[in-house]
This record gives sequence, C-alpha cells and structure tokens, in this order.
Amino acid sequence: MPKYWKYRAVVELIEVEPGRWRVRRETLPPARSDLPRPYVISDTMPETEQVDGRHYTSKSAFRAVGRAHGLTEVGNEKPKPKVRSTSTKETKQARRDALRRAEARYAAGERPRPSR
Repeated sequence: MPKYWKYRAVVELIEVEPGRWRVRRETLPPARSDLPRPYVISDTMPETEQVDGRHYTSKSAFRAVGRAHGLTEVGNEKPKPKVRSTSTKETKQARRDALRRAEARYAAGERPRPSR
C-alpha cells in the first residue's frame, strides 16, 4: 500500500442521477420542539386598573387606553436621537475660524511662551 493512502478517508458515494455522484453524508432530522403547537403570546393578563379607573384583562385594550391618555409604556418608548453640539454649522465655522486665526498668528512669527 502506498504511503499516502493511510491519510485518505474511505467515503461512500451515491448516484444522484445518471453520471452524477455525491458523498453520502449523515442526515440530521429537522429541529422540532417538544411542544404540541407553536408558542403564542396571549392577550390576556390579570385584571389591572388603568388611569381611567376601569379594570382591564386585555393587554391591547390596556395599552390603547394608556396611549389615548398620552402615557408612555415603559420599554416601548423611542428616545429621540441626541444631536451633538459640535455638529451644528455655527460650531464648525467657529472652529475653522479659530484654526485660521491660529495659523495666521503662527505664520506671523508668534510662538507660545514656554510654561515654567
């Protein structure tokens, strides 16, 4: 037996169609849950009092009343993006002007004094 054969694996081929072969691989069954049906989030909840004084057992009705009264449900709010103060046109222009002034002073021969 040639030396290089000891590193080769023995594979089993199956004919897919006439003249086409592929390597037989171990097939895994599709992933299935142990549950008898898909998990569904229920709309029901324990009886809870809303700001209008009524008691609700439906999550959607509870949220609708809250939205109608202008309330924000914690966890559902969408904060507004923060605007950097350095991203305004005025700030950028002021920065450019300051750099131009400093560059002109340096070109005129002015140098910072060494600190003691």
